Amino acid sequence: MTIHDFDMARFLLGEEPVAVSAHASVLVDKKIGEAGDFDSVSVILETASGRQAVISNSRRATYGYDQRIEVHGSKGMVAAENQRPVSIELANDKGYTRPPLHDFFMTRYIDAYANEIASFIAAATAGKKAAPSGKDGLIALKLADAALESAKTGKTVRVD
Repeated sequence: MTIHDFDMARFLLGEEPVAVSAHASVLVDKKIGEAGDFDSVSVILETASGRQAVISNSRRATYGYDQRIEVHGSKGMVAAENQRPVSIELANDKGYTRPPLHDFFMTRYIDAYANEIASFIAAATAGKKAAPSGKDGLIALKLADAALESAKTGKTVRVD
């Protein structure tokens, strides 16, 4: 459930992670644990220069598909908040009311999927390499394997 977060973290870090620490639990759905997986995960990716990405994931947010990101640096912070199907907000004497979040990743990312397919077709018809590359996929897989090992052993796992 974290594989695309590894892609984003690599992009934002600007250098490859060399170590992965993960903690994982089954807190929401016993069936996920019975299948050998986790439903609540925290991962720290660290680069050789000491940059860190902290990823927190849960398989359940009762209020919608919650996905936000913050990047903190020496000169400030930038954040991307959740997208909502409708961008209307009501303010009155009872406070603020906003529409619910998307209910599932398919509705949240429908435009992204269409853009990804269009980008792939454009690259293929122009004879260019598509992005992300196979190498990008392999690195994400290595990070996922390292996170799983760390979650199971409780130890930081080095990646090369």
